[in-house]
Amino acid sequence: MGLIVQKFGGTSVGSVARIEAVAARIQATVQAGHAVIVVVSAMGKSTDSLVALAHEISSNPSRREMDMLLSTGEQVTIALLSMALHERGQAAISLTGAQVGIVTEAEHTRARILEIKTERLNRHLEEGKVIVVAGFQGTSGSADQGGALEMTGEITTLGRGGSDTSAVALAAAMQAERCEIYTDVPGILTSDPRVVPEAQLMDEITCDEMLELASLGASVLHPRAVEIARNYGIMLVVRSSWSDQPGTRVLAPAPQPRSLTALELGNPVDAVEFDTDQAKVALLRVPDRPGVAAKIFGELAGQALNVDLIIQSIHEGNSNDIAFTVRAEAIAQAASVAEHIAPTLRSQPTAIDEAEVQTANNIAKISIAGAGMIGRPGVAAGMFSALAEAQVNIQMISTSEVKVSCTVAGEDCDRAIATLCKYFEVTHSPARLEQSPTVTADLPSVRGAALDLQQAQLAIRYVPDQPGLAARIFQILADRGISVDMIIQSQRSRPHQGQMTRDIACTVGQNDAAIALEVLQSAAAELGYGEVLVKDAIAKVSIVGIGMIHRPGIAAAMFQALADANINIHMIATSEIKISCVVEQAAGVEALRVVHSAFGLAGTEIVEVPA
Repeated sequence: MGLIVQKFGGTSVGSVARIEAVAARIQATVQAGHAVIVVVSAMGKSTDSLVALAHEISSNPSRREMDMLLSTGEQVTIALLSMALHERGQAAISLTGAQVGIVTEAEHTRARILEIKTERLNRHLEEGKVIVVAGFQGTSGSADQGGALEMTGEITTLGRGGSDTSAVALAAAMQAERCEIYTDVPGILTSDPRVVPEAQLMDEITCDEMLELASLGASVLHPRAVEIARNYGIMLVVRSSWSDQPGTRVLAPAPQPRSLTALELGNPVDAVEFDTDQAKVALLRVPDRPGVAAKIFGELAGQALNVDLIIQSIHEGNSNDIAFTVRAEAIAQAASVAEHIAPTLRSQPTAIDEAEVQTANNIAKISIAGAGMIGRPGVAAGMFSALAEAQVNIQMISTSEVKVSCTVAGEDCDRAIATLCKYFEVTHSPARLEQSPTVTADLPSVRGAALDLQQAQLAIRYVPDQPGLAARIFQILADRGISVDMIIQSQRSRPHQGQMTRDIACTVGQNDAAIALEVLQSAAAELGYGEVLVKDAIAKVSIVGIGMIHRPGIAAAMFQALADANINIHMIATSEIKISCVVEQAAGVEALRVVHSAFGLAGTEIVEVPA
């Protein structure tokens, strides 16, 4: 029997009775022949109480002192749980993050793990002890002249989801058999059960799917923890603390060789991906009404045309631009379908300026990917700046929380790849998606659905169509610590005050919307763009599934479900395994429910999509 790392969240250890129940579960694991390392959170809502106390003292407490304060919550839990194990006759020892040897970067309240020194862990395991570790914390380190990390003694905390991150990082450092995450839900569900009561428990999910769902707000696992599991090939199991049900397995691909030094990637990007077999079709000035996207992509699915990137960008008036990419050999067929649909979308058959079809051949899709970009402003801006410096013009932009994709001219592909690899210090890319053995024909097309009600939409009008200007815009936001989610650039240039311009739209957290509007308006005169508009009454509904790769009709089915509910789509952005739509906030909950139902995620028969 091998080593198992078990993590118990705050509700699981929220009282003495619950701590005793956790001790019984741990002892049962030991009696089954396993060595065990346990990672725990602070009891119940004690962290919230500590935060409230701090804000009674100061409206802007020092981040260092917040780390000193909040790290005490987990220390209470580890001592009590170790005592409970002792009472059961089980040898155990409690250790803080510093005592374990969790070394982090010197960044208070949001540190990332650099290394875990395993000597003490191995010694206590050899003594037959259960090691009870305080999650969410470590101690800062710095490199000596030889490059070795040395602890500097500053207590640091890992930020949101830090106990999950501690547990998976320990599992990676100790080469554990698996990492079990115990929580107050039975596992990972197809959607938020508070919004969709009929959400179903998943038996399994891949790390790539979980990474997207976690970054969309599926709070049962934090994206940082999932990224470590994927990178180091750690099996995750999410289970209920209150039952013996098997829960949900999170499947990791076979890991690439990777050092345990700088365990949490210092770089926000760990992969640069490309696809040179792409062509683009754009329908310009299509009506802004429910059902238009469903009609377009339904027709494409009916022709068995597989679509890759899809973007729907904002535009003035009552129209939008919709563009998508297909395999190069399918461009003629895709263009023919678009030309056939276009007249049916026009207000008058002779209105040729409406639903105009444009195509482009010989393009390449370039992507950067990595969970490290979550919560790190400036990654997209860095990508755009690097490409602008290399004189690579960006044609389309589509983003997810863990990926930014651009299309460029085919002849610029090699230069773009080399530029991005150098800029983001990427020397190899881990196995992903289509390269993963977990991508098989019997996977469900859609694994889960998510809703984000905490975003706002920014629209930047009349941005001069010049290389590097988008990079400057998003760098301004990054410099103010504002993270950007969806980014979409309009498909067509139009003249404004003597120069060609485009519109750019993006989404940011609602809490950042006001400051984002202020800084962008302040920069408008310098950068030469027009008005900046903000809309905070939006919702983002998304579906995720590796099984949608190479399966035509998934997007069409999602768009049709929204159209049938008379829900209008304002923005669309996709990655290979995710489709996200921005809708009115008032329609967000209904949008999630109809999409969840459309793909049979409530346990009914999966919807048939065109082959």
